[in-house]
Amino acid sequence: MSCINSLYVWLMKNRLKEIDSYARNAQAIQHKQWAYLVGKAADTEYGRKYHFHDLRSEEDFRQRVPLASYEDLRPYVERLMQGEDYLLWPEKIRWFSKSSGTTHSKSKYIPVSREALARCHYKGGKDMYALYMRQYPDSGVFFGKTVSMGGSLHTWDTNPGIQCGDVSALLTRYLPSWAESRRIPKREIAMMEDWEKKLPLMVQATWKADVRSIMGVPSWILVYLEKLLEISGKRSLREIWPGLELLIHGGVSFTPYRKQFSEIWGGEARYLETYNASEGFFAMQDISGEDMLLMLDYGIYYEFLPMEEWGKENPGTVGIEGVETGKNYALVISTNAGLWRYLIGDTVVFTSLRPYRIRISGRTKHFINTFGEELMVDNADSALSFACAQTGAEIADYTAAPVFLDQTNQARHQWLIEFKKSPEDLTAFTQFLDSRLKSLNSDYEAKRFKDLLLKSPEIVSLPNGTFHEWLKGQGKLGGQHKVPRLNNNRDFAEEILVLIGKDRKRKED
Repeated sequence: MSCINSLYVWLMKNRLKEIDSYARNAQAIQHKQWAYLVGKAADTEYGRKYHFHDLRSEEDFRQRVPLASYEDLRPYVERLMQGEDYLLWPEKIRWFSKSSGTTHSKSKYIPVSREALARCHYKGGKDMYALYMRQYPDSGVFFGKTVSMGGSLHTWDTNPGIQCGDVSALLTRYLPSWAESRRIPKREIAMMEDWEKKLPLMVQATWKADVRSIMGVPSWILVYLEKLLEISGKRSLREIWPGLELLIHGGVSFTPYRKQFSEIWGGEARYLETYNASEGFFAMQDISGEDMLLMLDYGIYYEFLPMEEWGKENPGTVGIEGVETGKNYALVISTNAGLWRYLIGDTVVFTSLRPYRIRISGRTKHFINTFGEELMVDNADSALSFACAQTGAEIADYTAAPVFLDQTNQARHQWLIEFKKSPEDLTAFTQFLDSRLKSLNSDYEAKRFKDLLLKSPEIVSLPNGTFHEWLKGQGKLGGQHKVPRLNNNRDFAEEILVLIGKDRKRKED
């Protein structure tokens, strides 16, 4: 272990002991988080409304305080952005993260307190490096630079005292000096709003540096890396950066992109997944594999809503003590930025209970259950990865939607896929996708039985750049924006199909 790595791990030794105690003390740690949050926010407007002073247990909390969507909290957020204080959390909130968990036209502005930035987001970053250094004592990450894919930040139109933008932009803007010194490109480039102008500037600012790690959303990192290879004239990243060792990724499943990264890396690569959203830093890989350790002491109290409860009038949640492995839960959080019993929109599956480790299985709004098939994003990613492996294909991006039974259509799923490398036989690709989905999901298999309810999937191969143009039309270009994977309706699919039609017509003309 190098002196720098040894020093960092030594400085973090007490913190690492605390993280190790998650396996023994998870319930006690979470109860402490709950008691702290409720006690501190008792005199806020929200705390008075729901009588936080009178709450005696976590069960009281679940019974008296309602589950909240963004629409439920929107009136408070709008008042906060106009300058009112102490509504949800006893702090003057001046930062808001513009949520990009969906490409829906309505933006969400998530309050970010100073405490959340320090005790959650930045604490997560420090823990991530400590756990990584302990696992890989030979790491050279601290000897070079980290390329980070950031977003933009701007003042609010009606209140110049408010700053809002991507959570990555907030983190970049207020990054501690020790961390900022390791990151490239400079802030004025990293925080540019125009992605198409920022991309070549990022390449020019980074390709001659000693880069040891890259951080961001996989789909957008690939766009940047392909531009980097094009401009540099090199065939692999190791030819440009000999010391490159680590990709820190999150935001979307890495499964569809793993093969592409392996091909352009040019040597052994290490991948580290984090679950860091606008609403908080929730989990990270602490061991090799794909599971992430749920971080229990970041000022977040967790509840989990079993998906069979989703949509009920009075759905019941469980705390950390009530979860089971292999079961889909909608994530519910209460945070030190004033989100109370907030449905973040993600679904998770526990893979271990000692300590608690999770995988992100999808989105509460991004699944297909039109015909009772309960198809989640993790099923889709795994099946597509299998089909690619069997046919030699590579996928840049995709979305899927149901096709409804009518006089001209048979019920099926329609997959809109932008291939980086198309399969030679699209029919074979479709068959591999379908068979893998059947093996992964018994509900899907039952609905596909003898084609009685669902017919074989339909795959539409999209021209290169289709999703880029669609996101651009939505005003959603940039490292934090993602294509919605699965949808219960055809809104996104029809927009994309119309875009293809317009593009084809333009080329014909």
